[in-house]
Amino acid sequence: IDGVLLVNKEYALPRSYGDGEDEAAYEALLKLQEGARQAGYSMPLMSGFRSFETQDKLYNKYVEEDGVEKADTYSAWPGHSEHQTGLAFDVGWVDLQFADTGAGQWLAQHSHEYGFIIRYPEGKEGVTGYQYEPWHVRYLGVDLATKVYESGLCLEEYLGVD
Repeated sequence: IDGVLLVNKEYALPRSYGDGEDEAAYEALLKLQEGARQAGYSMPLMSGFRSFETQDKLYNKYVEEDGVEKADTYSAWPGHSEHQTGLAFDVGWVDLQFADTGAGQWLAQHSHEYGFIIRYPEGKEGVTGYQYEPWHVRYLGVDLATKVYESGLCLEEYLGVD
């Protein structure tokens, strides 16, 4: 949409899409991690690229543990995961309490400077279809990420598809 690859519950990728991290996104991630380190925070990569098959296994594991309704609030269906694009990363630690840490607050305030947005922001669950994930960043490039960040909108709202 307007040159932005949108992957969500409505827009899917083909099974064969993706073969690893996007090079520009990964380079930006390394810069973000260094920026966090210089600010005194650790920002480890918890999860990056996932193939369709990996997402299928992960999603089905969550369904077994929590049921479909709950799993659908925090895990993407196979083909609908941003991780398959190579443009999304889970950093810091995968826990809602991450948002209350210095590292989580730094990420929320500075990720756009490195080309990332917090993809599933708090209060936008009804639009994104996913719970707040303060650890999940999506690469858009510095200009677009800054525009989305400054707008206060989630990606779907910014692109006009909410």
